[in-house]
Amino acid sequence: MDTAGRAKAAAAGGPCARIPAEQMDFVRQILDRVGDKWSMLVISVLEAGPLRYTELQRAVPGISQRMLSLTMSRLQQDGLVTRTAYAEVPPRVEYALTPLGGSLHHVVTSLITWVAEHHAQIREHRSPTTTTP
Repeated sequence: MDTAGRAKAAAAGGPCARIPAEQMDFVRQILDRVGDKWSMLVISVLEAGPLRYTELQRAVPGISQRMLSLTMSRLQQDGLVTRTAYAEVPPRVEYALTPLGGSLHHVVTSLITWVAEHHAQIREHRSPTTTTP
C-alpha cells in the first residue's frame, strides 16, 4: 500500500473519521486553542482554585502581560474560564476554571507530565549530531 493509501486507511479508522467534514475546521480551531502552550499551563494552574491576575502571572513563568490577557480572554470566550470582578477598593478580579475547563485538566496535566518526563530524550534527538571522519 502506498503512502496515500495508508493515510486514507488511517483516517478512515482514526479519531478524525468520527468528526463530520463540516465540523473539522472548528475542531482544528479548538485544538489550536486548548493545545496552545499558555492555555495548557493556565488550565493546569487554575485547577488548584481561583487566582488573581498577578498570581496567575507568577504561576506561569515566562508569560507576558499581553499574552496572559489574550490567553485569559480566549479561554473565557470559549467557556473554559470565568472572570469574576468584585466591587471592592482596590478592585479585585479572579479567574477560575469552569466545569468545561476543569474537564480538560486531566488531559493537560498528563501532557505536561509527559513532556517533563521526556524532555531530555527529545532534547537529545534535537541536538545536532557530530560525526567524526
